Amino acid sequence: MADKLNGYRVLILETREEAQFSRLLSEQGADVLQCPMFTINDAPDPAPIEAWIRRAIDNPFDDLVLMTGEGLRRLMKVVRRIGVEQDFVAALGKSRKFTRGPKPGKALRDIGLEPQMTTEKPTSEGVAEMLSRLDLAGRRVGLQLYPDKDHGALIGTIRAQGAEVDTVLPYVYDAKAADTNIVTAIEEMARGRIDAVALTNLGQIRRLIDTARKHGWEQKLREGLAQTPIASVGPAVSDELKSHGLQAAIYPADEAFFMRPLISAMATALARNPPRVAKAGM
Repeated sequence: MADKLNGYRVLILETREEAQFSRLLSEQGADVLQCPMFTINDAPDPAPIEAWIRRAIDNPFDDLVLMTGEGLRRLMKVVRRIGVEQDFVAALGKSRKFTRGPKPGKALRDIGLEPQMTTEKPTSEGVAEMLSRLDLAGRRVGLQLYPDKDHGALIGTIRAQGAEVDTVLPYVYDAKAADTNIVTAIEEMARGRIDAVALTNLGQIRRLIDTARKHGWEQKLREGLAQTPIASVGPAVSDELKSHGLQAAIYPADEAFFMRPLISAMATALARNPPRVAKAGM
């Protein structure tokens, strides 16, 4: 059956939704090799996050831009801790809400709200392009940021349209904790022990390549990827791969850029070849 992955060994580099992705793959019979790319922690100083939340409640933003689902979930964690959940959700309900791709939209729906607009391209550039088509003059824009990204161009785009920008960064990455896992994953691919590697966001590609370079393993990484089919969840990931001279071999059909369509595409593609013999993993 096209939707089965029995016997196939799949490497996933997910972090925020790693458990869900692993479960969905396992349900299809895959032997899942998990490689966390980052450890995600709450921002070390909660005071700026709490202050941003209270500003949002006291004077609701005209517009709210959510860059990640993880960001909203971390904000809600703080909101519940300080006991203002009802007021915060009500305040967000008064704002126009814009999301960078489907994941922050799902996080909004989890608290009973809907985005007014979602980027076609789930990138910071896509958000800037979307907002550039709107009249933001004189408006207050709440902007949830994410780590390891220079958001200066996006903030500048919003301010250039005459808006006031109020930013919040609710979580941080601990990249060092995952280096050993990444190096071992590269070794597994280089030895031909992986049937496919599934990529679901841009950061995974950049992190994989940066870590390989740091340890002098970039050539080994490229050799491993050359013999391991790369499954890409959507166009942003595929474009990022191309920028590094890499190519996605597996891609969801019909612009369904989510986990389940990606898994179905992987099952269909991998069914053309027998699974590699599973060996001792990480």
